[in-house]
Amino acid sequence: MFRVLILVLTGLATVLLPASPADAHAALLGASPEPGSVVAAAPAEIVVRFSEAVTPVEGRTQVLAPDGKRITGTVTAAGPLLRIQVRRADRPLGTYVVSYRVISADSHPVGGAMTFSVGAPSARPAESDPTGVHPSVAVAVPAAKFLGYAGLTLIAGPALFLALLWPRRLSRRGPIALVRAGLIGTAAATLAALWTQAPASSGAPLWDVSVTELADVLASPYGVALLARLAVLATVAALLPPVLHGHGGRWRGPALLVLAAGGLTTWPLTGHATESPLAPAIITADVVHLAAMAGWLGGLVTLSVFLLRRAHPRVLGRILPAWSRWATLAVVWLAGAGVVQAVVQLGSVGALWGTGYGRLLLGKVTILAAVLAVAAAARGFVLRSRVTTAGTAPLRRTVGIEVLGTVVVLGLSAVLVQTDPGRTETAERDSSGPGVSQTLTSELFSLQYSVYPVELGENNTVHGFTYTPEGKPLAAEEWTVTTRLRGRDLEPFTQPMLPLHPRNDAMGALTFPLPGTYDLTFTVRTTDIDQATVRTTITVPKVPERP
Repeated sequence: MFRVLILVLTGLATVLLPASPADAHAALLGASPEPGSVVAAAPAEIVVRFSEAVTPVEGRTQVLAPDGKRITGTVTAAGPLLRIQVRRADRPLGTYVVSYRVISADSHPVGGAMTFSVGAPSARPAESDPTGVHPSVAVAVPAAKFLGYAGLTLIAGPALFLALLWPRRLSRRGPIALVRAGLIGTAAATLAALWTQAPASSGAPLWDVSVTELADVLASPYGVALLARLAVLATVAALLPPVLHGHGGRWRGPALLVLAAGGLTTWPLTGHATESPLAPAIITADVVHLAAMAGWLGGLVTLSVFLLRRAHPRVLGRILPAWSRWATLAVVWLAGAGVVQAVVQLGSVGALWGTGYGRLLLGKVTILAAVLAVAAAARGFVLRSRVTTAGTAPLRRTVGIEVLGTVVVLGLSAVLVQTDPGRTETAERDSSGPGVSQTLTSELFSLQYSVYPVELGENNTVHGFTYTPEGKPLAAEEWTVTTRLRGRDLEPFTQPMLPLHPRNDAMGALTFPLPGTYDLTFTVRTTDIDQATVRTTITVPKVPERP
């Protein structure tokens, strides 16, 4: 009786009040280009208009070109308008798919899709995960990140030793070769990052990259930052050789430090830092974190490969205490910057174990803590013992363990920077809320529905919209919705939905008496003789037990 009364009151409100769906979920009112339309040229921006203010769910809006590639640019919302910047398509003629997921002003999640064509319609490209990437790209991106981090360590550590601590009589050829390898590796990783950005954005394989896509990447802030990194690397390569040979002059050292700071800044500028709260603090912390890690790990590699094996024990007795102080300082800055990053990027303590980012961070911190314990043992050995030829053997073992551990940490870092921060994952999960939103299709119509909040009992609202297969609003004469609990001997429950103005919109109430998976069936009659049914499933969770 209560549900009937609500439906009657809703119907009276529809008749007596001005026609407006603003009190319901955000409904698609139109778009530019219009759904199902054919336009002469590909737009640079798509504007989707809703019945009320919306907020886009990060990463859940996409535009597919006729060849199936994602060409989505920046997505913003201003009141009821969703604005989607799009990149140029390699093959612009044909049918485009626009799919979106937004949060309406009443906090309900709404998803849907529309199409338009340039020139003439073509086969509709298949919709895909808007954040998905091809397996080849999924492997190449973290590999390039790892190569870049490794290159930084091979530049920083050997260069510092050669400039400040290298023994006069010991050959410099080996560490100089490491620095050159680091410069080449970092440059190669930067070029790889420029290349992989295009297929990572479009969802295409690693080898499917066009000149147009590369041009768009180079013109973007991401591409500009990477081009600046290449320019810094070229300048450093020109200025560094005299310093590596021990006679750099007064001005080269400060100039190289300034260049290093600028080059390191390009790493956070091409990652999550720019989109995080307190962006300047996070960018600064990222630069300090990278510098400390590169100097520490690069120094360990230099120490392990060259000095501990070739330097005289008396020379090591002077070098190792100084290096130990440097390493301690680097670790302090490393830990401090890491704490700043973790606090901002996680967003909450629960995200530390409740998100993929947090679990990766825990693994990284655990391994790093073990490495630091080994480093503390090595430092104690240096401070307590007198270094002799025989006495360097245990020190070489501990330094080798440090190098292996930090290599693993670099690998985890390469994956971590490609993972959505904990704050983002938590926000998306929270913004989606407990509701369900989906688009179902039949030969007669497409039906966009949402159920909120999907919980036990009678207080569940179902809201549906019907569109033509081309994406235009389609008026419907009659709606019914049926729920049937799987695995239980219970009769299906069928009830009508109340059509609202402009009649491609209907609402109803759902009852879920028990937790479990329900078959959800919508039957919609659009004319006296045209009717179709679409089906899906919905899972109703158990009521959480109170502690």
